[in-house]
Amino acid sequence: MYNMKYIEAYKGAGVTLALADENSMRNYFRSKLIAFPQKRAGLERALEFAIKAHEGQVRKGTSIPYIVHPLEAAYIVDKLTDDMDVVAAAVLHDVVEDAGVTVKELRELFGERVARFVEAVSEDRSEDYDSVLTWKERKLKAISEIGRGPREVKLVAIGDKLSNMRAIYRDYVEIGDQVFERFNEKRKEEHKWHYTSLATAMNVLNDTPAWKELVALINHVFASGENK
Repeated sequence: MYNMKYIEAYKGAGVTLALADENSMRNYFRSKLIAFPQKRAGLERALEFAIKAHEGQVRKGTSIPYIVHPLEAAYIVDKLTDDMDVVAAAVLHDVVEDAGVTVKELRELFGERVARFVEAVSEDRSEDYDSVLTWKERKLKAISEIGRGPREVKLVAIGDKLSNMRAIYRDYVEIGDQVFERFNEKRKEEHKWHYTSLATAMNVLNDTPAWKELVALINHVFASGENK
């Protein structure tokens, strides 16, 4: 179960997600499947798979259990679509990039659509992580993949990026630009470029509350408080 202080931090930041533990989160998604019984087993397996894959991991620079992020991403996506394959992909979106799972494994377990969506939002971790140039090249590749991908890929991506931007904003309010010290790329202007470019790549979603919130947070963090 999650420590309640993490959940309270999410509540205090105004984040919609405020479920007290993993069981509550799983039950939330299960309740959404009443109208989609043919997809129930797939999403349940995705939830269990992601929780196990991310077991013991924490969010970068914090002690927050990592699983909070993909579950929040899936919660965001669930508010934007009734396509349970897309929601499942949001739950699983980091298992390839951060938990050593292969796209082939996802394809075998969850089908071609889910695997394709996860692959589209997963960075290639085989490159040199210490090079600033490589960091930007990876981000450019990821942005391009999201930009040319179908709406489903953009939905998975916005769940991920909005959850990340919420986390940055919460800590930015407390510690200002020091928040960027926890990342491999520590220059604030590079993160501004990254998130602004992502918002542009997902502009087809500009009529959704999630995209509008993402842009508002980007503007708040990167266009204000230079003295923080």
